Amino acid sequence: MTKGAMISKLINGQSKTITGAAIILGAASLASRLLGLARDRVLAHYFGAGPIMDSYYAAFKIPDMLYTLSIIGALSAGLIPIFTKIYLKSGEDKKEAWELINNTINILAVALACVSFILILVTPWLVPLIAPGFDGEKKEMTIIFTRIMLLSPILLGLSAVVGGVLQSLKNFFIYSLSPIFYNVGIIIGAVALVPVFGYKGLAMGVILGAFLHLLIQLPSLWRAGFRYSPIFNWRDQNFLMIIRLMIPRTLGLAALQLNMVFITAIASTLSVGAVTIFNYAYNLQSFSLGIIRVSFAVAALPTLSALAAEKNWQGMIKDISSVARQMLFFIIPLSIIFLMLRAQIVRVALGSGAFGWDATIRTADTLAFFSLSLFAQCLSMLLARAFYAMEDTKTPLKIGVVTVIVNIVLSLYFTRSLGFGVEGLALAFTIAWILNTALFWIFLRFRLGGLDEENVLRAVYKMSIAALLMGLAIQGLKYVIAPIVNMETFLGIFTQGAAAGLGGLAVYALAGLALRSHEMQVFIETIKKRLVRRANLPRDVSGIGEV
Repeated sequence: MTKGAMISKLINGQSKTITGAAIILGAASLASRLLGLARDRVLAHYFGAGPIMDSYYAAFKIPDMLYTLSIIGALSAGLIPIFTKIYLKSGEDKKEAWELINNTINILAVALACVSFILILVTPWLVPLIAPGFDGEKKEMTIIFTRIMLLSPILLGLSAVVGGVLQSLKNFFIYSLSPIFYNVGIIIGAVALVPVFGYKGLAMGVILGAFLHLLIQLPSLWRAGFRYSPIFNWRDQNFLMIIRLMIPRTLGLAALQLNMVFITAIASTLSVGAVTIFNYAYNLQSFSLGIIRVSFAVAALPTLSALAAEKNWQGMIKDISSVARQMLFFIIPLSIIFLMLRAQIVRVALGSGAFGWDATIRTADTLAFFSLSLFAQCLSMLLARAFYAMEDTKTPLKIGVVTVIVNIVLSLYFTRSLGFGVEGLALAFTIAWILNTALFWIFLRFRLGGLDEENVLRAVYKMSIAALLMGLAIQGLKYVIAPIVNMETFLGIFTQGAAAGLGGLAVYALAGLALRSHEMQVFIETIKKRLVRRANLPRDVSGIGEV
């Protein structure tokens, strides 16, 4: 097999297991999140935590809401389960499945274009609702940013449909690269377009990133067998099934999006930079979530959908338990790192140029509260997808509404009554998401008759002991390393954080081995198998792309 054929098979091959798919998604997500940190560092360096970035992040709310409500709802709750079912039942040419995708793309493009145009017209009336604390030039900047960014949901919407097809076919490699190109576009906007177009270049970078997000996936869609056709039939039964499934999911997402809008509105009335501080801390905690939560949950959905279609409930319980334990195995030590090394992380990731020490402390404190909810945010996404696989979108809606109400009430209480500031918003968010996960677990347990809690609790017990030892090791190493390096420099802070973090991870790994953690053993065996496979590639390339 030629080198080109090997690369093509690696790029377009299917992942056969959830863990294998999660490894692919996790590796690409790591690259994307690292680039995301570079993006935030560029933004923090040039613009700090001031009015421009407050306006920039506030302007994302309307486009994000449009994209989330119209796309993510259809993708996770409707498109993937329905397309997967039709694709498996279609003939060799998969005609019915590709007709569904063409129809979805065409209807979605027209709908998003119309809604975006309307929102562009009414933006001056919407911005005061999202950021009531903004006035004057800050308000005008937010309006301009929002109008430009409203072009991005159209591109991201089409890209999400393409990505949904690739996920359904378990072709995760190219799909997982698209966020990397999105971040590249934003960085180009900050570095190259702002000097030419002024602060508008920041929003133009978002549009460029959305275009690249779509462009990178199109060749794989073509190789999968898709050919464009101008089908436009909103009465198609398969399309209507997607709509029926996505309506409860969309309402649930609407509640969650309104929650983020409400948080932004509260933050806009706090001190200057509060909106930016919240978003910087949120993005930093999303670093680990993108690697763990999204990787495993996205990889699990096609498999869970297939098991649900077969009514293999025991198989679903086994996979949910296994994936949940693997998620916790990775996210617990990352939570310890974010909690114990929050100041080092913020200073290394963002601390340059216009981003001063006061902003560093506020962001670190906010990040500390976020880190306490990382396990809940991971499990919540997985458990929600178990309901979507069973074509139940109403239960997640109910749970989402309860979560939002609790989050809003606590946000007001912590910021208004207790005067916590932006840190109080993160604390309210954390409590609400822990409640969210608890409710998901309880409802899913009643639905399936159990979730293998005995094995989950045994695994959590061992992970908790290892995490406690890890935290003590990190704290000790911080004190040992501080006098050795210059803590006034980037290199010194990075050295302290990296050494303490790596030392802590080593303790976590050794403790896991000593406690005979099943998840640690699975992780080691998975790595060994993949290393052996790579070593055998010159002699046997038949397995490339089959993870």
